[in-house]
Amino acid sequence: MASEPTPSRSWRILPALVPSPGGAVVCENDGACRKVGLDEARRLFRSGNVLVAHAAFVSGRLKTPPAAALFDVLELFAFVRPGAPFIPSALGLARAMGLLIPHTAEQQAAALRDAAIALLDLVQHAPEDVRQHMRVLAMTMGRAGWKWAGAIIDRLGEPEGKLHPIAGMETWRGLPEWEDAAAPDKPGSLPVSADDARARLHSLVHRMGEMRPEQAEYTDAASFAFSARDAAGAPKVALVEAGTGVGKTLGYLAPASLWAEKNGPGLWISTYTRNLQRQIVQEIGHLYPDPDERAEKAVVRKGRENYLCLLNFEEAAKRTALAPGQRSVALGLIARWVGATPDGDVSGAGFPAFLGASIALSEVTDRRGECVYAACPHYKSCFIERAIRRARHAPIVVANHALVIAQASQDWLNIDETTDTPPEKRVRYVFDEGHHLFDAADSGFAPLLSGMEMTDLRRWVRGPEGGARSRMRGLQERLRDLLVDDREGEDILGEAINASGALSAAGWMSRLQGGGPRGPGELFLAAVYQHVKARSGDDADSFYTLEADVEPLGEELKATARDLARGLKRLSVPLMRLSAHLRKQLDQMSDELQSYSRARIDAAARALAWRGKYVVPTWIAMLDSLEGERDPQFVDWFEIAREDGRDKDVGLERHWVDPTVPLARDVLAPAHGALITSATLRDIVEGVDDWQSAEVRTGAGHLPEPPKRASFGSPFNYAKQARIFVVKDVNRRDVDQIAAAFRELFLASDGGALGLFTAVRLLRAVEQRIAGPLADVGINLYAQHVDKLDTGALIDLFRAEENACLLGTDALRDGVDVPGRSLRLAVFDKVPWPKPTILHRARRAKFGKGYDDLLTRFRLKQAFGRLVRGADDRGCFVILEPATPSRLLSAFPSEAPVKRCGLAEAIAEIRTFLA
Repeated sequence: MASEPTPSRSWRILPALVPSPGGAVVCENDGACRKVGLDEARRLFRSGNVLVAHAAFVSGRLKTPPAAALFDVLELFAFVRPGAPFIPSALGLARAMGLLIPHTAEQQAAALRDAAIALLDLVQHAPEDVRQHMRVLAMTMGRAGWKWAGAIIDRLGEPEGKLHPIAGMETWRGLPEWEDAAAPDKPGSLPVSADDARARLHSLVHRMGEMRPEQAEYTDAASFAFSARDAAGAPKVALVEAGTGVGKTLGYLAPASLWAEKNGPGLWISTYTRNLQRQIVQEIGHLYPDPDERAEKAVVRKGRENYLCLLNFEEAAKRTALAPGQRSVALGLIARWVGATPDGDVSGAGFPAFLGASIALSEVTDRRGECVYAACPHYKSCFIERAIRRARHAPIVVANHALVIAQASQDWLNIDETTDTPPEKRVRYVFDEGHHLFDAADSGFAPLLSGMEMTDLRRWVRGPEGGARSRMRGLQERLRDLLVDDREGEDILGEAINASGALSAAGWMSRLQGGGPRGPGELFLAAVYQHVKARSGDDADSFYTLEADVEPLGEELKATARDLARGLKRLSVPLMRLSAHLRKQLDQMSDELQSYSRARIDAAARALAWRGKYVVPTWIAMLDSLEGERDPQFVDWFEIAREDGRDKDVGLERHWVDPTVPLARDVLAPAHGALITSATLRDIVEGVDDWQSAEVRTGAGHLPEPPKRASFGSPFNYAKQARIFVVKDVNRRDVDQIAAAFRELFLASDGGALGLFTAVRLLRAVEQRIAGPLADVGINLYAQHVDKLDTGALIDLFRAEENACLLGTDALRDGVDVPGRSLRLAVFDKVPWPKPTILHRARRAKFGKGYDDLLTRFRLKQAFGRLVRGADDRGCFVILEPATPSRLLSAFPSEAPVKRCGLAEAIAEIRTFLA
């Protein structure tokens, strides 16, 4: 039975707890603070009778499970101020509430209490309609055990009458509905001149100061991408490299916005990271200062998985009715957010992402192709459908590389699985962070035949099996009312359902490892699993993902591959037949179908065609090629995917050796123009600019018309603002020496340091050794793969504290956008050479022996670029590898001093330089 709301004033007498190495700092309600050991800290935390910020983070730091419910002040903030961005920490709460900024653990604990008091004061002064909703929802959440419910009810009073089990959670009711409008006109082809673009740039920057010469020249070069195309398949492409500080965002917004105004919708600005998406939207504020106009003229588009699914949320709320626990609390807080969010973006700054520790976001988003489109009762208020319609009419769409590639990869099939409406027009692109196009294409054009993928398709066809709880409906339930009295359609549907039995089913991994696989799909996976284990040798029990070449194939693997291919062929045929049958219905019943039914049939037909015409045939081709002729454009391998040493997936991978071939074919060639820009487009070898590397990595080299090339160096004075050290005397085989080097370097910079590792195990070992010594001098250490926070939250915490330190893997460097003193030192544990995978081996064979060097220089160049972001910044870059080849050092600005020296000398110079 769920508990009643907590007594109203109990929280005031509770201590506040902030974790610190070796234990925690605890502050009583009278302001007295003390340091407690780990055992007492754990006991207090498990009791639930403490104020904390981010229970999951504290649980990870104390290495103990939390109580069933806690007074987490982050939850109170998310309830009282839904949709308001904040950093998930005591410091973040203080900033969001306008309180004194805490600098010590004691001050942070005091800030938790102050923030709670301030938030509860806001409850009393909220508008009456908001107060009524908070009153009802707090009562419902209180029955689920939410600790703050009593304090809320104390201030608002209990609601009148009897409440139903999910009272207050039904925020899907009353949301604004979108309305369809006539399709926009076909985009025009009027060009943008360099002079006009310069004039627009001047109008954008005049409020902030003078237009810099290199920024104006950048705008001139970018304007080429907005000139008229001369021939189909030959877009106007500009490759423009701009060093940090040039001001490229406003530099390309000038010609881009002019083109959009002249020619109508059709301009997409694409980024690789979410941080840059947000930054671009902020910069668009200079173009459209009025918020309402900006919302109409510039729309952010992301994949479906980034938006809350109202149907999933409703069904999750109903399943959880009256059930005590943090999952119910999390759903209640999401309900508050639903009523406040303008766009439903769960990856946006306003979503309380810390709730991911209590509920899997996949429960409330559409991550497995389960959308029923017009058949959904929330269709007219759907967040993603509203975003799609807004984007169709918006002059500027801000998207990401993954979405652009996903849509383009389906354009050639005339299918768009992201919506049940015609796709948005995309005729001009700006690819910011263009150095990531190769990687984005590598992911976007890579089919995977695996246990997880087959199980998802089987569930899509059949629905949940064996009593599994899922709201995903199979084809039969989804199409039942569309095939009434349609014997032919029902027969085809039955064939598809029967044929899907060849696919792996839920629980396949346990059967695989327990010796009981069933059906062609699982028997194939079992043979793959055995093949990889046998070929991995000493790595068979590795912490990381395992892979093996497909050749030579054993007889069992050959036989299971053939059986699975036959089963997939039997599945592909009815999927395509059913798609064609539904299309025929649309034609024959066009005079009597309601718009609602037409949309449902059209969506179902396209979803079937996507799977029957592309997904399943691609799997068949992959299986057939195991014994047939190999296409040299692809590289295939078997893989056991692992996460923290645990098997997660098993399957057959296929990647393009050069993924820019489909990128050029499906994305660039159909467009009229594209600007590809970044601070790191070109390689530099022995002082010579290598533009060929830029064309190879972006796909521009596959187009019939050569791109325009331009490069603009950073305005920063790296001779005065940067130092680079290659440390010669740290033993790479001694973890203690490596940890000591990180510790002393971080102390020398007084924090503000980023440590980058090529191996998770070493990262964890170093974190364990240096967290205490850093904390002793007031430096907080955050660590990826250690702290129970998503990468975005870790970076936010690091950015917010001027003297914090952050450890992460090499891939973390792309998400770290930290201007100012919060990042002044970057340390690589070793040279970030590419991993020797099967895929990399194939690419090195194609692109030549310098391919390793090229990738490594790019990684170093991108990491160094994070250090100096302003004219007043100073930064030091350290590589803890004596054997760092000199040829890699061209990754750094030529004027930045590079020194090979011992650790002690590097520490002394860093301490002086950053003082």
